[in-house]
Amino acid sequence: MHSEPPIPVLLLARELGQGGSERQLAEIAMALDPSRFSVHVGCFHPQGFRSAELAGEGIPIVHFPVHSLQSFSAVRGAWQLGKYIRRNQIRLVHAFDTPMNCFAVPAARAFRAPVVLSSQRASRRLSSRAEQFVLRLTDHLVDAVVVNCEAMRRHMMEDEGVRTERLRTCYNGLDTSRFRPLPKQRPAALEGASLVLGVVCALRPEKGLPTLVEAFAKVVSGDRSDLRSGIRLAIVGSGSMLGRLQQMSVDLGIQDRCHFEPSTADVTPWLRAMDIFVLPSLSEALSNSLMEAMGCGCAVVASAVGGNPELISDGTNGLLFQAGNAAELADRLERLIVNDDLRTRFGAESSNRVRQHFSREASVQRMEEIYDELLGRSVTTIGLPMNREKAV
Repeated sequence: MHSEPPIPVLLLARELGQGGSERQLAEIAMALDPSRFSVHVGCFHPQGFRSAELAGEGIPIVHFPVHSLQSFSAVRGAWQLGKYIRRNQIRLVHAFDTPMNCFAVPAARAFRAPVVLSSQRASRRLSSRAEQFVLRLTDHLVDAVVVNCEAMRRHMMEDEGVRTERLRTCYNGLDTSRFRPLPKQRPAALEGASLVLGVVCALRPEKGLPTLVEAFAKVVSGDRSDLRSGIRLAIVGSGSMLGRLQQMSVDLGIQDRCHFEPSTADVTPWLRAMDIFVLPSLSEALSNSLMEAMGCGCAVVASAVGGNPELISDGTNGLLFQAGNAAELADRLERLIVNDDLRTRFGAESSNRVRQHFSREASVQRMEEIYDELLGRSVTTIGLPMNREKAV
């Protein structure tokens, strides 16, 4: 029993649709102990399926109509945020993505929110120079920066000069009751495929997807191409790279083997259609899509960047390759395509690893520990150390 009343906290993201930060915000917001935390969510763009999820749980969503951080709407939005903090007696403000780091951290500090947190969930090299400048200012305004893996913790210390005592690590968590192995089922678009390779992600340049298309072309045009006539590649997601990837498939003569599916709220049917999941990112933190594929029991291959090696032990529960190296990726895919037993073993090991070390429950518990620590409140743990900074 907790004698203290629930503490009002405000979690913020630019929008509430597709994206890893949005998903983690929604997971945390819906799973925080309501006897200890009264959760509010704020955003610039209230449209999106995460809004419906949060509203369905009775979580209030406040819309700050900021169109650009360089416009008067940002000033008006900051005043609105400050009034909301005071009116609802918000004691902790946590920004989950770069736009909210830049907007909400200075505003919340100006209106004297007792605790202000930012998040760093991707390399700052992906941000504009203006964003990087503001983010480095916010590093000195927050009580702590929450990162989602050891790779991001090192990036913040070594590249951004943030002191270790200002960093808190909270690994992404996965709903393992939803993302779990089930028998493979092919959607109509992949009906008849003998084997499916694929990826689910936003189609952005840093995801390195041309490497995957090139490697797939090498695999299906190899010496044993006659045995691979039924292999298909599924790319599930939306984004700026779609046209280029489609044109690559035409140029390489593999367009009939490739299926492009727009982003969807429910990715589990597509993950369960994939025998081999590939994440060829050039830059990555702790990938939600990779965790989801592992949870569903896919055999996984990923580039050895960012947090990917924290999820995949090369040769134990998956395979790693050098980012951007299509020939090396093709070699890894060959190994899995010809070895059914290896795919099965990797899928089982990956699912077990996610279930044991990256569950939603563990992530939420860790975030509660961080909030409690910074609010100066006594911490109740359930088997996890207070300052757990590494996955077991």
